Formats: sequence, structure tokens, C-alpha cells
Amino acid sequence: MKPLRIAVVGAGHMGTFHAQKVCTLAAREGSFELRGVADLLPGRAAAASVGPRARPVTDFRELLPEIEAAIVAVPTVDHFAVVEALLQARIDVLVEKPIAATLAEAEKLITLARERGCILQVGHLERFNAAIRTVSSAIHKPRFIEAHRLSPFPGRATDVDVVRDLMIHDLDLLQRLVEEVPSQVEAIGVPVVTRRVDIANARLCFPGGCVANVTASRVTPTPMRKIRLFQADGYFSIDLLEQEVTIAERGLAEPGGERQVELRRLSIDPDDALLQQLRAFGRACARRRVEAADGDDGLAALRLALRVIEAMPPLEGLP
Repeated sequence: MKPLRIAVVGAGHMGTFHAQKVCTLAAREGSFELRGVADLLPGRAAAASVGPRARPVTDFRELLPEIEAAIVAVPTVDHFAVVEALLQARIDVLVEKPIAATLAEAEKLITLARERGCILQVGHLERFNAAIRTVSSAIHKPRFIEAHRLSPFPGRATDVDVVRDLMIHDLDLLQRLVEEVPSQVEAIGVPVVTRRVDIANARLCFPGGCVANVTASRVTPTPMRKIRLFQADGYFSIDLLEQEVTIAERGLAEPGGERQVELRRLSIDPDDALLQQLRAFGRACARRRVEAADGDDGLAALRLALRVIEAMPPLEGLP
């Protein structure tokens, strides 16, 4: 099979990682060929153009005749313009989350991808986390969920609030694990460093009775990415950062005694989620079918993120 000729659009933090991982897969498996990296800053494009045939450009349109697919890692406000141009040229796209800045933009991209027969995959990276992949089949009808996604201030991705920057990962996972859309959303958010919300909490109530409490912060010194799920037959503690899962289950009762709680830690082989995501994108381009996080999934995650933002009471007294 010929390697997929691909470009990376946006050579910031995530774009640089994507370029490196593409070259890793090119060297290991021959599945990709990095043809170029586009960025408005020539120095960043040059630094990220690590492949032997990759050339740096400031306008991604220069690469269109040379590529079959593209990874879009530009600021969210620019997602629509860049992805639209790529789809119009019949280029398959993996776009970083959120899929777009607005629901209308996301819907237009999904429609265009279908009309042009293009793959449109959204970078909901946690779907490829080894811990989630290992435990998801054991989760059935959770009743209560707690999710914490905390990180130090990154100095990037501040064109959007923390809900669309970080919390959207967990919102996507929750809707997938519960298999429902929340019927009720309550939320609070506070800007701390930027003029947008930097720390947020949301309470989500699902039609089947599950309740989720979700917190996201980009102003917390110690990183944390954990989800805890409680269901009728057990409790799951999932550490997405360390890729670890602990399960608490009801054990057999001793004669005349009470049931004991048994703790066990699942055996998980830590994996590189970004590599797995890129492999899935390559397969999607070859098979013409997205395995995980297609445009509709990206739209659903964005819709819930915007519901969380809209549920926040207005903040008074801000400069």
C-alpha cells in the first residue's frame, strides 16, 4: 500500500506533535509521507517540517496538489475556513477538537464532507487512550460520574474557554459511555488568567437517571485527568494521565458475614494515543470510513460544550 501523502496545517504545540508522530509512523510502518507543514510563521513551519520530503509553507493551499489528507491544528476560530478549503479540494481531514467555533460551521463542514466524499475525523484524543479502550466495554448504565481535568496554564488555546479547550474531552466521553444526551445542564465558570472562563464545573443529568459532575481547569498547578464511574455492580476509577484503571466490585460473602469489596487493577499496556489516532485516520482514509470521532461526534461534543457555556450565570463586575 502506498503511503498516505499528508500535510499538517498549523505548527503550534499540537501541530508540531502531529508532524513528529506522522514521521514516526512513516519510518516505522511506511503508512504516511509528510509532504509539508503550513504555518503563518515561516520559522515554525520550517522547524516542524521534519520529514525528508516535507516542505514548509505559509499558505497551506500551496500543498493541495501534493497531498491526499491533512491534519488541521490551527486556532479554533480558523477551523472552518481551513477545513472548508481542504474539503472543497477533496482532501481528507483530521481536525483538532472542537470541530469548529460554532454549530452552524460544524454542520456546514459535515455536509460538505459528505458531498465531496471526504473523510472528516475530529481529534477527540481520549477515545484512543489505552485506559478508556480497555474498560469501556465493562461500563453499563453508570449512575454517577465524576470527571476532573486539571492542568497548569498553557499559554495557548486561549482563543476559546476551558470548556471547549479541555472539558469537551470529558463531555465527549460521557455521552459515549452513558449513550445518552443530557436532559439538564447546570454550570458555573470563572475567568482567572484570561478574559474567558478558565475554570468550570458542570452538573449533567441524563434521561436514564445518571448524574455527572464535571470539572475542568487550566489554572491548576498539578495536572489531573481522572474519571470515576459508579454503577450497580462496581466502581471504576480511570486515570487517563497514567493510563490506569482500578475497579471496586462486590466480593462473595463469607458464611454468616457481609459481602466484601474487592479491589483490582486492570493490566493495561500504556500506549501513545496520538499515534493510535493517526493510525485510525490512516485506516479511515484507506477504507473510507471513520472508526471513531467522526464529524457527527464532533458536532455532538461541541453542542454539549456550548450548552454548558450557556448554562453559566453572567459574571458581574469584570473589567
